[in-house]
Amino acid sequence: MFGLRPVLMTGLEAQGLDTPTPIQARAIPLIMQGRDLLGLAQTGTGKTLAFGLPVMHAALGAGRPAPKTTQALILAPTRELVNQISETLGAFARKTPLKVQRVVGGAGLNPQIQKLAKGCDVLVATPGRLLDLLDRRALTLDATQMLVLDEADQMLDLGFIHALRKIAALLPKERQTMMFSATMSKQMNEIAEAYLDRPERIQVSPPGKPADKIDQAVHFISQGDKARLLEGYLKDHPEDLALVFSRTKHGAEKLMKLLTGWGIPAGSIHGNKSQGQRERTLRAFREGQIKVLVATDVAARGIDIPDMRHVYNFELPEVPENYVHRIGRTARAGASGRAVAFCAPAEMGDLRAIERLMKRDMAVIGGTPWPDDLAGPARAAARKRGPGRGGPPRREGEGRKPRVRHAAKGRGPGKSGPKAHARKSA
Repeated sequence: MFGLRPVLMTGLEAQGLDTPTPIQARAIPLIMQGRDLLGLAQTGTGKTLAFGLPVMHAALGAGRPAPKTTQALILAPTRELVNQISETLGAFARKTPLKVQRVVGGAGLNPQIQKLAKGCDVLVATPGRLLDLLDRRALTLDATQMLVLDEADQMLDLGFIHALRKIAALLPKERQTMMFSATMSKQMNEIAEAYLDRPERIQVSPPGKPADKIDQAVHFISQGDKARLLEGYLKDHPEDLALVFSRTKHGAEKLMKLLTGWGIPAGSIHGNKSQGQRERTLRAFREGQIKVLVATDVAARGIDIPDMRHVYNFELPEVPENYVHRIGRTARAGASGRAVAFCAPAEMGDLRAIERLMKRDMAVIGGTPWPDDLAGPARAAARKRGPGRGGPPRREGEGRKPRVRHAAKGRGPGKSGPKAHARKSA
C-alpha cells in the first residue's frame, strides 16, 4: 500500500489497519512524492498516520542520525497530543532501528537532553520545550529534512507564532513541510504561505464540521445549576467514560473536587498540572479507574480514547472552533458518541456562534432558549462582575492582571508576552 516499506506494512497488518482513511489515502502518496502539504481534516480522522507513516518511511532510508540531530521534527501544541503522536509512531518503530523521541514541558530537562545526545530519527515536541533545548544547544536542526506542524491552528491560538518563527529560522531552507489543521483562518493562510513551498492542499471535510456520528444537543440551564445537572447526566451512565470541558484551570479543578465529593470517580487535567500528574490521570481514565475527566481546552486535541462516548461542555468555549475540537474527542475511529452543551444566559452568544460555524441549529434536550432581552444583560453583567464573582471565567493562560504595554517607550510584552505564554502552555 502506497509503496511503504515492508516493516511498516507489517505494523499496519498487526493493528488490523487495512483500509486507509480519506486523509491518509490522499496525503500519504503526496508526502512520499516529496511535496509540501496543507491538510485540512476534522479531528479523529487518522491524521497522525497520514503524516507519520511517510515520515518513518523516509527516515528508514536516511541512515543513522548524527548526535544531537533529528531527521524529522513533528510539532504539536500540547503535551497530550505529543504523547499521543509519539506513542502511535513508537508502536511502528519497535521492530525497526528508528528512534522516536518526545520532549514536552513539565518534565525534567536533563533526561531529555540525555535522550537527544545520540540523535534521533523522529522528534515529537511542543514548541516551548523545543526552544528551551535549542537554547541549551542540546539539539541542532541543521540536518532536519522533514517538518510537520500538527493542529497548527491551535498552536496559533495558544500563542506559539513567535516560537514557530524562531524554530523555522533554524531549519534548512531545503526541507519538506507538512501542515495539518482542523480549521482554516486568515492567519493560517498567512502561515501556510510563509512555511510551505507550492503545497498541495487537501480537505476531507469542511472546516467546523464535526464527526457525523456525534449526537449533539444543548441544555439551557442557569450557571449555578449546571453542576447538579451534570451529576444527573453522569449518574445516568455510570459505567461510561465522560469528558467534561471547563474554560478555566481553577474551574476544572473545583468541578472535579465537587464531583468526587458526590461519589463520582473523577480526575482533572489542565495547565497547572505537572506532566507526571497529567499522564497518571489520563492513564487512570483510559483504564477506567476514573470515569470522568474534567479538562480545559489545552487537552481538547490530545486525548484519543476510542471508548469515550460522552462529552459535556460544562461551559461553552468563546472560540467556536474549539467546540468542534472538544466534541471530536468522542466518536473516534468510526464509533458513535454524544455531546451535550450546557448553556447559561450569558452564553447565548457563544452558542449562536457555534451554530453559525456548523451551519446547523443544535437540538434542545432541556430548558428553553434564553430570550435576547435576558441573554444580553446577563452577558454584560457577567463581564462587569469579572472572573471569580459570577462573571465569565478567565481562560487558561490569562494572568490575574493584564500587563500594560508601553509601545511608545519601546518596551515589549515582557514575561507575559506570547513567547512566555507559549512556553508555559507547552
